[in-house]
Amino acid sequence: MFAQDTISAIATGMSEGGIGVVRISGPDSLRIGEALFRPRKGAALGSRAHRTAVYGVVWDARGQQAVDEAIAIYMPAPHSYTGEAVVELQCHGSPLALRKVLSLTLQAGARLAEPGEFTLRAFLNGRIDLVQAEAVMNVIQAKSERALRVAVQQQQGGLSAKVKQLAAELRATIVQLEAVIDYPEEDIEELPAAEAMAVASRVAAQIRVLLAGAKDGRVMREGLRTVLVGQPNVGKSTLLNALLEQERAIVSDIPGTTRDTLEEVLTVKGIPLLLVDTAGIRETGDAVEKIGVERSRRQVAQADLIVLLLDGSQALSEEDRALFEQVKDRPLIVVLNKADLASKIDPAVFAGEQQPIPVVRLSAKTGAGLDALTEAIVTLAVGSGGLQAEEGELVGSVRQEGHLQQAEASLASALAAHAAGLPLDCLIIDLRACLESLGKITGDNASDDILAEIFARFCIGK
Repeated sequence: MFAQDTISAIATGMSEGGIGVVRISGPDSLRIGEALFRPRKGAALGSRAHRTAVYGVVWDARGQQAVDEAIAIYMPAPHSYTGEAVVELQCHGSPLALRKVLSLTLQAGARLAEPGEFTLRAFLNGRIDLVQAEAVMNVIQAKSERALRVAVQQQQGGLSAKVKQLAAELRATIVQLEAVIDYPEEDIEELPAAEAMAVASRVAAQIRVLLAGAKDGRVMREGLRTVLVGQPNVGKSTLLNALLEQERAIVSDIPGTTRDTLEEVLTVKGIPLLLVDTAGIRETGDAVEKIGVERSRRQVAQADLIVLLLDGSQALSEEDRALFEQVKDRPLIVVLNKADLASKIDPAVFAGEQQPIPVVRLSAKTGAGLDALTEAIVTLAVGSGGLQAEEGELVGSVRQEGHLQQAEASLASALAAHAAGLPLDCLIIDLRACLESLGKITGDNASDDILAEIFARFCIGK
């Protein structure tokens, strides 16, 4: 599966900036780099000390003209991002100049890189494993400082080391069990099935810890979709503005001002939130408002967390009660707004549900109570005990979470088989299935289809 051709792409964004980088990777990268780059002084690029910056110009031999001033860096294999010979041309951040330089690399024999192909080559060349490769995209897409920190720790191998440790424990147990079965005549110290199952139980417990942190990883990675819902004129837009500390939404005394959903990103104590302000949910004959109400209902269906705003200065209406009934079984915080006025709603009316529902009194107008709301959001996002796993061991993708679930299920099957008195052969089948699932996480036995699916989500140039 190792590619033998040379690829090239613009490795930085295509907007104007101070610097733009064209990356070339593969066996012909030095030849192509030297064909295009002319140092201002001294020897050719390949004759310089490796991984040092060389100042010069990118030259168009056909047009006999300089395309851009640049700094070139040559990194021979395996000391590069991809593990292959790499030349990077650091040009000015002009989209036009970068496209011209890229075109010259293609004319010189490179081909345009596929999305994520540089990182794919790093994986195929053993520079990184699959967890670290996925972490690269998580670094790029991080929505908060904590999300960035988690992704960097994953990129440095935190989760990989944990998974490989569990796999090593399991592999050693399987080898001992198989040796006893395959060579009964040899003097091999027998590993009792009970002892093997103790190892399986210990590994299963650690997998459950990783799975418990999967929600935290998903929140760090994707953000918590937090939808503000309530009757018209209850203060949703005022609350949105208060949380953002800016006048983002139009606030009016006229009911039904918000006709469409409004989305903004906010980080609260390291937790990225996608705040969604919605149109007031009510029965209406206004055709435009009716569309807004329908969109609000769709947002409620997609929400990770619902913040139900009620006017605390007014008694609960039948519409309020109906809306509460619709959302009470979802992750929910009830906010009694207008706490600067006399309260007419008893928080006890929201008690008695299967799950305790946080009730927060606040004034979106004055800001009183906002800290209590953000605390409630963080608690629901990651639990009152905080993150359930070490940051570097948080699960970094849905794919990883799925394989961990399969690994746990295989161990549960092995433990059940042992309890039922089945022979060692049956236990080994389940233990090997668990080992295979763990291997898929780090990419030890990933198929070409899985690799294509993962790296297709990357941008070109990474």
